[in-house]
Amino acid sequence: MKHCLAFLCLLGPFLHALAQCTVPASEFQLEGNFLIGGLFGIHHVDAFTDIIIKLILFPCLFSVHSKPLIKSSYQRFHVMRFAVEEINNSTSLLPNVSLGYEIFDHCSDTQSFPGILNLISVNGLIQPQREPNKNLSKVIAVVGTYISTETRTVAPLFMRNLIPMVSYGASSSIFSRKQNFPSFLRTVHPIKDIIDVIVSILQHFNWRWVSFLYSDDEYGNDGQNLFIKKIKDTDICLAYTKSLSHDTDYSQIFKQIEAQGIPVIIVFVSEWTAGALIESAIQLNITDKVLIASDGWSSNKELPGKRGIKNIGTVLGVSQPIVKLPGFSDFVYASKSQNDCEHSEQQMFCNQVCNCSNVTAEDIILADPSFSFPVYSAVYAIAHALHNVLGCGSNGCNGNITVHPHMVLAELKKSNFTLLNQSIEFDENGDPKYGSYSILFWNETGDAEEVGFYHFNPSFHFFINNSKIQWHTKDKVPTSLCSQECPVGHRKKYNGIHKCCFDCEKCPKGTYVNSTANPYKCFKCKETEWSEEASTSCNLRVVEYIPFTDSGALVIMVLAWVLVGLTAAMSVLFAINYNTPVVRSAGGPMCFLILGCLSMCSISVFFNFNKPTTSFCVLRFLPFLLFYTVCLACFVVRSFQIVCIFKIAAKFQKLSSWWMKFHVQWLVITVAFGTQALLLLTAYNYDPPKPYNETAEYQDKIILTCDHTFKAVSGSLVLVLFLCSLCFIFSYMGKDLPKNYNEAKAITFCLLLLIFTWIIFSTVHVLYRGKYNQTLNALAVLSSLYSFLLFYFLPKCYIIIFQSYKNTQKYFEGLIHDYTKTISQ
Repeated sequence: MKHCLAFLCLLGPFLHALAQCTVPASEFQLEGNFLIGGLFGIHHVDAFTDIIIKLILFPCLFSVHSKPLIKSSYQRFHVMRFAVEEINNSTSLLPNVSLGYEIFDHCSDTQSFPGILNLISVNGLIQPQREPNKNLSKVIAVVGTYISTETRTVAPLFMRNLIPMVSYGASSSIFSRKQNFPSFLRTVHPIKDIIDVIVSILQHFNWRWVSFLYSDDEYGNDGQNLFIKKIKDTDICLAYTKSLSHDTDYSQIFKQIEAQGIPVIIVFVSEWTAGALIESAIQLNITDKVLIASDGWSSNKELPGKRGIKNIGTVLGVSQPIVKLPGFSDFVYASKSQNDCEHSEQQMFCNQVCNCSNVTAEDIILADPSFSFPVYSAVYAIAHALHNVLGCGSNGCNGNITVHPHMVLAELKKSNFTLLNQSIEFDENGDPKYGSYSILFWNETGDAEEVGFYHFNPSFHFFINNSKIQWHTKDKVPTSLCSQECPVGHRKKYNGIHKCCFDCEKCPKGTYVNSTANPYKCFKCKETEWSEEASTSCNLRVVEYIPFTDSGALVIMVLAWVLVGLTAAMSVLFAINYNTPVVRSAGGPMCFLILGCLSMCSISVFFNFNKPTTSFCVLRFLPFLLFYTVCLACFVVRSFQIVCIFKIAAKFQKLSSWWMKFHVQWLVITVAFGTQALLLLTAYNYDPPKPYNETAEYQDKIILTCDHTFKAVSGSLVLVLFLCSLCFIFSYMGKDLPKNYNEAKAITFCLLLLIFTWIIFSTVHVLYRGKYNQTLNALAVLSSLYSFLLFYFLPKCYIIIFQSYKNTQKYFEGLIHDYTKTISQ
């Protein structure tokens, strides 16, 4: 290593001597009333060479002019010279004031510092604290630099004295921080705007599975960080990201990209790094990719023509819009026609030397013009600011004003002028409020063709003409997805660490997926809605109940009114024939109680219809259970009396007399009524029935019903069952009573019909949960009432009306006498 450095030290002066003037120094310098500094990376010096220079400690040991020339940067160098010449020849802008420039080849931080220090020095000295209005340098502003990393290195030197630094290419977001860079402005948009355009392209083509390759510098690192933040709340996934440097192993990078199946590669690098990447991709036979180029290399003139580049795939790019500068070509031709070694003695710094004798005017004009207008507008912005500071008008400028850099800075911030139909303005961060980006496509002829744009002002507008793009997949836009989109009605289920990688699951009934709100979740439908499997929305359920106007309800209510009418008629008939044997054998005064309770029970029928309310739900069973308990108690007593008269009275005469003396029958009925009333009161107070929407049985319907809990009314039901059982036992005991006087058989038949009715209703209620359940409930109640009315009371009415001969005392005594004789035998 020592021998190598020694050789380089000896070789350096020799090379430097050979390169003493191949281009006139006047290209880098121009005298004027006010000077503008210029920093342009005309030659390419890689990081390794720059380190060697720093180790050697001789700035001019390696002449930068021996390094590769960057034609696009050399073009921008001439744009600054052209803009200054235009301004000096103008009669409206800075009249009678000449602008000069001092330009340096900012290809290496190490070699650039002498020139930069010269710009900010006064008579070769730099004072820590400069007194105002004393020993001022002629440099009022600086145009440059191009690369963010270099800008961040040199900018603090100019910030110290608030010397305006107008960059034409440094887009790192850090320069928007005015507390760190108070006198920094730029004529290019910050990186965040470039990232916005790239993300818009990805979203336009629905590319979600992408990789991001970036240069390992200020520009690339900032771009990567901003890209990650930008896609955070989008459907885009960063599958792979890697920084690139001079020693990058591209084969490993492409191997990883292929392994993960990533078709879209965002390349956020400078044109030198992009060249190495493209060369490696061609050599490694990388195919069927979409490369998205950043503004650093998207307009490169050489790469689109490389052999084999079409095999890679499709190249799209984001670029500064190309603005043609009238008169620039003529200026370049005139400039290149001058003698190469004119004024060679004027050279002062090694980075004001350029070996460009083999570069023709056509090479300069045809170079990548992406950042030419930013240079042009930067020079004009400084000129307009100086114009305002000097108070220039049609009669010239005020030469008595001492111009300080901070005065130029103040006017720069207020810039508002039109240049080539573009309004030049800066925001509070020194970033441009104007401009746009072009979206480019590298076509078959090797040109970067504009296929779209992204406008910033006055409103954001994005457009891509898809028909101009010839994809490597023929007419079909390439896809870039980790997982294919789920079918309609399917939710995504994460499969891995990326949100773009997922499995698909069908949303079950009663749920739906909303891809806009959250494609990873099946949302439940509301209680009033329903959905089929794999639904994307819910439908309103049909609300069903039996209204009063329903034909079935009308028939049942008519039958209920008929029952009330029949009980009233029977009561009148029994009252007229009250002292006849038939009425007395039927129960006498108890008949009126039973008939009255049957009428009261019919009230429950009417509350089974219409939209349920709390009162409807309470009255749906309360009257029936309460008054039917009285009916059953009456029949228990009556069946016991029948058995007692015919079977027990003869053997247990004291029991019969005791029963009659204390009116035990009325005591039993009262106790049954009171017990049932207490049970119902307790049950409804503890857990009252309430309206309930039945949604489980039918997915597309809501059945309006009442929520009756069996636990709450279990005591009442047990009492009813107990009375039914007693009644059935006593009535069954009298099944062999006389044929023409068999009330026990009638009660037994009524009870069997009652039990059969409620068994059917219970079975149907379990199997069927529709709206007609309430109709069936009303029918069961009505059937329970009609069973006693028709099969117990109607036969007696028939005897009273049509068989009056049977309704005599003698007839009844004969029946009893014959039955008693039969028993005694």
